[in-house]
Amino acid sequence: MNNRYVYGVVEGDPIEFETDAVGGASVVYTISHRRLGAVVSDIDTTDPEETDEDATRHDEVLRRIMNDGDGRAVVPMQFGMAFESDRALKNVLRGALPAFRRALNDVEGRVELGVKIVRAEDADVDADAVTERIADELEPIAAQSVGNDLFSDRLVLNRSYLVDREDREAFDEAIARLEEDEDDLVVRYTGPFAPYSFVDVTIGAQR
Repeated sequence: MNNRYVYGVVEGDPIEFETDAVGGASVVYTISHRRLGAVVSDIDTTDPEETDEDATRHDEVLRRIMNDGDGRAVVPMQFGMAFESDRALKNVLRGALPAFRRALNDVEGRVELGVKIVRAEDADVDADAVTERIADELEPIAAQSVGNDLFSDRLVLNRSYLVDREDREAFDEAIARLEEDEDDLVVRYTGPFAPYSFVDVTIGAQR
């Protein structure tokens, strides 16, 4: 397996650990350029199929990195980034060095949390009032937030929040208040995730 599958990009000390990785690999490690490191594992293709199992392995590798020590910043890559050589990968790191450093600075010490507010079946709710209430509770705590698709007619709000790790408890408490107060709504609270919604650095796989 001579190709390199990329999970994300970190800065600082190199990473190496054993785990069930994408494509049957068992070791995750970094390929470095200056202070940046692409977190990779070996893979036998540059076009991996996104199975449920490998998508889960991709996310679990990122979560393990995020939980390293007191928490480590990582710029996550979407599933499927694979390179045919270390040289090709280092060329990408070199070209995107300023963008990666900005992104790492933006997410340092922070995690992504997801909040969905679902209207109970047959309930009549004021969506604007609910959205305003959620914003009053959560926006002052979050560093950033971004809206996601309302893919169901019962979905009142679908939003991702970038939250400082030190503010996580306050955010949890705000969610608990919402769960207690909104009788006709279901609060679906997920995370922490790697901050996919708050980085805009993309790299193209090279074959």
